[in-house]
Amino acid sequence: MKIFFSILLFFFSVTLSVAQQDSAVQAYISRYAPLAIDEQIRTGIPAAIKLAQAIHESGAGKGDLALRSNNHFGIKCKSNWTGATAFHDDDEKGECFRAYDSVAVSFRDHSDFLKGSSRYANLFNLEPTDYKGWSDGLRKAGYATNPKYPILLVKLIEEYDLNRFTVEGLAIQNPQPSAIENGGEDK
Repeated sequence: MKIFFSILLFFFSVTLSVAQQDSAVQAYISRYAPLAIDEQIRTGIPAAIKLAQAIHESGAGKGDLALRSNNHFGIKCKSNWTGATAFHDDDEKGECFRAYDSVAVSFRDHSDFLKGSSRYANLFNLEPTDYKGWSDGLRKAGYATNPKYPILLVKLIEEYDLNRFTVEGLAIQNPQPSAIENGGEDK
């Protein structure tokens, strides 16, 4: 009987943990989807991709790097970075990561990082709604070392229907004329 209650308690705690994580992800999406859409309009990086990367890389804003330095994309310093820094254990111990004054600046820098690097140029030939192509292209271009990175992003995009934000951004960028504007009747 004691084993049964131990197993039951374990499953209850796992279920509660998953529900709390889902709640944190939903709150993150609600908070940062408008920023992702704005960045899509500014640079062409799909809002779904940006949100999935940010959720994954920052632990929905709860990860140490995100909390300490507002870095929601895991972007490392590299040799050309002259801004603020934070040190964090990743692939190696004590790696240098970019630090930001706000999450908005992190989102903007992520866009500029992808848009400004020739190794990501082919991504911008893909349709914005091709989140599988974008996910795979990011890994192939070297954004992440985890070979399962595309799978992780696609899972987040599909589980939380993140592509709806890409579609919303496209509608803002390319508004469709109403039937009245086309000389017909609006039904």
